[in-house]
Amino acid sequence: MIYSIENAALRVEVDSHGAELKSIKAKASNTEYLWQGDPNSWKYRAPFLFPIVGKVNNGKYQAEGKIFELPQHGLARISEFECVEQEDNLLAFEFKYSNETLTKYPYKFSFKVLYILNGNELKVSMQVENLDDKVIYFSFGAHPGFKCPRCEGEKFTDYYLEFNRSETANVYLLDAATGLLNRQSQDYFEDNDKLNLSHDVFKNDALVFKDLKSNAISLKSKHNHKSLTMRFDDFTWFGIWSKATEADFVCLEPWCGHADFVGFNDDISKKDAIEQLNVNESMERNFTLTIED
Repeated sequence: MIYSIENAALRVEVDSHGAELKSIKAKASNTEYLWQGDPNSWKYRAPFLFPIVGKVNNGKYQAEGKIFELPQHGLARISEFECVEQEDNLLAFEFKYSNETLTKYPYKFSFKVLYILNGNELKVSMQVENLDDKVIYFSFGAHPGFKCPRCEGEKFTDYYLEFNRSETANVYLLDAATGLLNRQSQDYFEDNDKLNLSHDVFKNDALVFKDLKSNAISLKSKHNHKSLTMRFDDFTWFGIWSKATEADFVCLEPWCGHADFVGFNDDISKKDAIEQLNVNESMERNFTLTIED
């Protein structure tokens, strides 16, 4: 079911399936900022990643002394959420454990997504709560795709990403054969705050960064003033992705966790960058999208 919230600046639509954003539209200009999905390139628009980010080795992982299987990015993006709160400027959705989820992920949890609209800003909150009687282990993150180009007559290469701090950063590449993360990193930025976009940037799949100095990235055009800025705090990992072929989107992805390293076969509790919650504990991470139209 599609839900919506709006104010004088923005109209936002969210699908209860996956609690996935379906539209972020600036009302004055009727400009759509969110990628609208295309099964020929990428059918999703803004999925959430839980209880894993990326892939586990061979689609399988160990937990609680057993072997389980999970699809890429886990269960949230392919599951129905319940809308638990709706106000003029707020939507809240919840995905809870069930007998079915326990066959794939042996922990009892609540995963909530909140959308809060304030002027030209949309705050997105992800909340994980341990409902089990033991420690739970997980990764989570967001994977929104944004239209690029967003205006008629523009090209993908007319756009760039602007970081709010100058970066000297390495990038971790995904292994082409497995889709897992390489343990090795390589130089990418050297005292630079701008990434000019081209499809060739993504010839080796996503760019995966750890410990960026920036906490905000803006998607801008060389030809107009319109922009979208994602502000993200307390996320250790960040992915930037588009298709290496002609596709009119770019994804900005704040993560707590990452795909398995190549060759990892240990228990999920030993996984690099894994999050954990004790009984009755919860964890929250937020990002904000600001539209300058």
